[in-house]
Amino acid sequence: MQDSELIRSVLQGRVTLFTQLVKKYEIPVFRIIMGLLHNKEDAEEVTQDVFVKVYQSLDRFAGRSSFSTWLYRIAIHTGINFLRKRNRRSIWERAADLVGFASSEKTAEQLLSEKSDAEYIRQALDSLPEKQRLAFILTRYEELPQKEVADVLAITEGAVEQLLIRAKNNLRKKLENKTAAP
Repeated sequence: MQDSELIRSVLQGRVTLFTQLVKKYEIPVFRIIMGLLHNKEDAEEVTQDVFVKVYQSLDRFAGRSSFSTWLYRIAIHTGINFLRKRNRRSIWERAADLVGFASSEKTAEQLLSEKSDAEYIRQALDSLPEKQRLAFILTRYEELPQKEVADVLAITEGAVEQLLIRAKNNLRKKLENKTAAP
């Protein structure tokens, strides 16, 4: 069934069909949220919140864009709102995450180095202006075409291109600074 047919059926009372929409989009939504939050448990929780919001507002989907574009907008706004509310994580939570990455095949030094690099990249991404970060995440992590990113962010394709150029330049500078540091 096409998205439009599923939506129509759900709105006509066949609510169990909503699970088909969830199954189709839960992984892409999770990846978008994960790109924003960088925490699996939080991303799972926010992904669930997204689908609750979508279900509750399905009757307001006007069809002016594709369902996926509308859904991704809700996901991005929900993720950003979560980020604004989230408190800084404690050093103990970060240490627990590090232990969770442990592997018998890697040394502690390798794990620390990988965790440090991943943390630096996360910080570099998080330091980008919001629209640059979103455009970068949607094109690189979610692999959406620039036209759909433009629809999701409600901007032109040219603006998406400029955001991506700026994001890449900003990330390049930040990563070059790390490699230049002792």
